[in-house]
Amino acid sequence: MNKNNQAEVSALYRQDPIAADRLVWERQSDSLSRRGFLKKSSLVAISATLGMSIPFARFMPGGLIPAAYAADNVPAQITGKNGLIILNDRPLNAETPAHLLDDPVTPNHRMFIRNNGIPPENINPDNWRLQIEGESCQRPSSFSIAELRQRFEAVTLQLQLECGGNGRKEFTPAASGNQWTTGAIACPEFTGVRLRDVLNYCGVNGDAVYVGYFGADTHISGDPDLNPISRGVPIAKAMERESLIAWAMNGEDIPLQNGYPLRMVCSGWPGSVSGKWLNRIVVRDRVHDGAKMAAPSYSVPVTAVAPGSRVPNEDMHTIESMPVKSLISFPQSGISHNLRERLVVRGHAWAGDSQVSGVFISIDFGATWLPSAVQSGSNRLAWQNWETWAQFPEPGYYEVWARAMDDRGRSQPMVVPGWNPRGYLNNACHRVAVQVV
Repeated sequence: MNKNNQAEVSALYRQDPIAADRLVWERQSDSLSRRGFLKKSSLVAISATLGMSIPFARFMPGGLIPAAYAADNVPAQITGKNGLIILNDRPLNAETPAHLLDDPVTPNHRMFIRNNGIPPENINPDNWRLQIEGESCQRPSSFSIAELRQRFEAVTLQLQLECGGNGRKEFTPAASGNQWTTGAIACPEFTGVRLRDVLNYCGVNGDAVYVGYFGADTHISGDPDLNPISRGVPIAKAMERESLIAWAMNGEDIPLQNGYPLRMVCSGWPGSVSGKWLNRIVVRDRVHDGAKMAAPSYSVPVTAVAPGSRVPNEDMHTIESMPVKSLISFPQSGISHNLRERLVVRGHAWAGDSQVSGVFISIDFGATWLPSAVQSGSNRLAWQNWETWAQFPEPGYYEVWARAMDDRGRSQPMVVPGWNPRGYLNNACHRVAVQVV
């Protein structure tokens, strides 16, 4: 890499990681090897753009895009959601920067927005009705929110919700959809009634297979005959103690963009199964066939495919439990830190339907890992908070990486996992840049 390339390294990584990879990394002659070695000239160039040395450069994996090169997104103004970054405005989709997710319980104003349609207007919760019906429902019924409160036990649980496409921006070649980074995750407290209590009250036939939802949002085309989304979960998931019909979030009305006045919450699976503006639930004797239930929506290839491949719908399967994952919520990426002081590092970890058994951090690009102190979740399917500290050996550019492991021994990969056409299920280690001076 010559001198003229040095100033372009950062921009090139943002625009074309593959081209940057060819410029920066030497490859082994063995075509089966994926290991890369940083060119000496490239190390000089990257150090120049960072303005400091990279003490553990010898451990940098081939093709790694430095965390410091992440684009700076400017937060937009959304009523009640200050600090969120808009990815799409029709329908509205917005994520929360990682450092704004530092609270153990996600506040309402930090909850990400993932809409498929246009939210309803002029909502009167006193007149809201929830219809329960379907082929496998014995006694179709209708409930007001007040009747749900009166007839069934109210419960409050902290539950994690994550968009299936969280992390999509890291896939190369780019996958279609909103280019989420890390902020389509939240773990607030929801208050409502157990979905299973309502279903049992209405009666569920033995042939029940699936529970589907419908909401009051409008298709972006404006066509009243089209549903923007209508998904759901198998009957076993619907009957879990943690699956709720919720009317409150953190003790307040659910924000409009998050489903006011009523939503379904089936934590641990893609957030798309937790229907918002809920007004109808159907108990099906077959897999639900609502909008965005069929592949390629919320589906991944049955077997691994080459990046950029076209995958027939029949070779894909629906996403269920989400993979193990972690987030560094402190410090904010890009901070400057005093060499003589320890750096506190903390965040959250979650694992779909499973529990997190450990969280580890690395300051040398994954060459070594140190354990953190991981707390138990406040209840099943809540994320788990963790904290530790790091001590740096000398001044320079570092990245702090976080890697979680679940109770089945499954761990986050250090790099982006298998490519898929829609960019789902990226659970690569979260990385933040630290300048030690």
